[in-house]
Amino acid sequence: MKIYQDVVHNHSSRWGAKGLFTPKAYGVRDTQWSWFYDERNDGFTYDGLTVEPKSGKSYYNGDLWSTAEPSGNTCLNWGTPTGHTSPEGYRIYNCQWPNPTSGMFPKALYHNCWIGNWEGEDSRSCWLHDDLADFNTENAQVQNYLIGAYNKYIDMGVDGFRLDTAVHIPRTTWNRRFLPAIQERVTQRFGAEAAKNFFVFGEVAAFVNDKWNRGSVNHSAQFFTWKERKEYSADDEKAALEMYEYEQQQGTASQPVSDNAFLKGNAYHAPDRSRFSGMNVIDMRMHMNFGDADNAFHNGKDSDDSYHDATYNVVYVDSHDYGPNKSSERYTGGTDAWAENMSLMWTFRGIPTLYYGSETEFQKGKKIDCGPSCPLASTGRAYFGDQLAGEVTASDFGKVSSATGKVADTLAAPLARHLQRLNEIRRAVPALQMGQYSTEGISGSMAYKRRYTDAASGTDSFALVAVSGSATYSGIPNGTYQDAVTGDTKVVTGGALAVPAPGKGNLRVYVLDLGGKNAAPGRIGTAGPYLK
Repeated sequence: MKIYQDVVHNHSSRWGAKGLFTPKAYGVRDTQWSWFYDERNDGFTYDGLTVEPKSGKSYYNGDLWSTAEPSGNTCLNWGTPTGHTSPEGYRIYNCQWPNPTSGMFPKALYHNCWIGNWEGEDSRSCWLHDDLADFNTENAQVQNYLIGAYNKYIDMGVDGFRLDTAVHIPRTTWNRRFLPAIQERVTQRFGAEAAKNFFVFGEVAAFVNDKWNRGSVNHSAQFFTWKERKEYSADDEKAALEMYEYEQQQGTASQPVSDNAFLKGNAYHAPDRSRFSGMNVIDMRMHMNFGDADNAFHNGKDSDDSYHDATYNVVYVDSHDYGPNKSSERYTGGTDAWAENMSLMWTFRGIPTLYYGSETEFQKGKKIDCGPSCPLASTGRAYFGDQLAGEVTASDFGKVSSATGKVADTLAAPLARHLQRLNEIRRAVPALQMGQYSTEGISGSMAYKRRYTDAASGTDSFALVAVSGSATYSGIPNGTYQDAVTGDTKVVTGGALAVPAPGKGNLRVYVLDLGGKNAAPGRIGTAGPYLK
């Protein structure tokens, strides 16, 4: 098992960041607000875990507020009523809730504006939400604070980072400061090989169905996978603006392209990593288009030349934020569609990712998040641990020999069984894990060929994949092919192979038998509800 830590460089909460800056807000323990504001305890230091004895809370807030105006206050009209009330009818006061225009945040450390255009420059330099205080990430003090904070996770031994809200930080700042700092720390602590394998991927939230985010390269996922291609000012803030303007003028047609994800004919080639920024990304286009698997496949394929290397894209159907097409509910396409989605994700390029519980369609159709207006248990973010209660004995990778309790039911669910076998097949066929792909010479809706070779280990893996529908392959190497799903054997002598439609959610993976350590594995696992 590997652990990837979700980290946030873009913002803190509205209450600031301990050790960098925390605003002091107005508060009063009157008949309306005493429930909210804890009594100050000067002998207690908040750490998020320890219970403060007076309040009985681990989420104590007595150190965040003051009725008396603190020295050095920069917020205007301290403690005067605003004339507004909360939904409950409580009086609202000036300086009660930190925000970007309240004057409570130093401009050197935090941006002091609200976002106006999600595809504008201000999406990188203003607050996105009233509880996401936007760091001035071009400030050296902020950079050092964030690098120091996330170095601690590296030191703990995490295997990689998911970079939250990556699109809201200029690419120059990622490329100059944060990404090199990650590599330097991992190398320092664990060596160059560990740094090479420390996987970093960013959330570049482009909620569009197209290749580029409304024509803006600076707001598109693939843009962040590339190094800078010219020099900018030594000043990070100036450089961010220079890069933004230059790349916007260059437009989508003049962005770099790559063949790192694609086979050359039937041959694998060593990918060119020289222009890689160090950040891989979530495949937002496939996510947005996963209303059905075929749509996601063709849209993903259309974008692949614009990523530095799409074989490292993190691919998912839905997440803790949205379903496909920015739906606010967990995926409701049905069990057959889920099986088809998984069959595609586990055999196509990229890294398949599953939101917890999808293997049982947990909370399907539920609103993913409704803030404080409903119980968490009624949402798509509900607790899944109850479904894992019990004991499991595994005889091998992906193989359950026995299970008791609720987890036995979870593991017996049709999609859970489907997932177990997909994992077995993917693990046994290196081409599915790391290979480049091509659709050249192939007919069929979701059909492709994949290959991975590595001279150092002597690995050579070539596979033909058909998801749900029929496919024909021409111009392929002659030889004996074995299907990893059924064990069927086909001998190719004229460079062509035909596969009948296996059915929705089903799959065929014909692996070329190259003998020795590269022999076709034959049938992998046992027939299930979909792979049969």
